[in-house]
Amino acid sequence: LENLQPEIKKLAEHLRYEVSVHGKQVGWSEKVARFHFKKNLRRIIAELYVRDNCHPFKATLLVWVQIPMWVCVSLALRNCSVGATDSEAIRGVQEQFSAGGALWFTDLTVPDSTWILPVALGLVNLLIVEV
Repeated sequence: LENLQPEIKKLAEHLRYEVSVHGKQVGWSEKVARFHFKKNLRRIIAELYVRDNCHPFKATLLVWVQIPMWVCVSLALRNCSVGATDSEAIRGVQEQFSAGGALWFTDLTVPDSTWILPVALGLVNLLIVEV
């Protein structure tokens, strides 16, 4: 989108001139000329977006997918850790978490003292946003 701004500015100046000349020939008022300028500028910008395949909505598409996914994962993890109501189920979940880790985090009920997982998760999310 940023790469298109100089081209949009040039096209807008050219369109402004054309609308001004045509408006004087036809006898448009300032309001009518402004309406036609805006309408045609929107059309030109939409054509540029199609040509370069860079609609602004595409930049936000990842966020609209990522936010519900994050909410679902957060709720699932919360339900795994505290969703059980009876003591037997709580003990079973805690036993599974205390023996279910891998590599340096063998006990999932203890916070990660090395901060490897939180930092890695943050970097992956930053990479996703940047991509």
